[in-house]
Amino acid sequence: MTTTTEALTVADRCDRCGAQAYVRVVLPSGELLFCAHHARAHSDAFTGVATHIQDETDRLLEEHGAGARS
Repeated sequence: MTTTTEALTVADRCDRCGAQAYVRVVLPSGELLFCAHHARAHSDAFTGVATHIQDETDRLLEEHGAGARS
């Protein structure tokens, strides 16, 4: 399987809630996209089974300022 490392865009949406995705989780059977909130909420479930995790949550501070991390 090829690991996708292209930057996530505004068109990439969280599989849980539909918000903008900032985390791509590559699994042996496919991939999941998560917003920062749901990536944190479900990290215990996917960390051990993911083959690659692309975390772009640092972009939140750049794009939305200091209030984005609250």
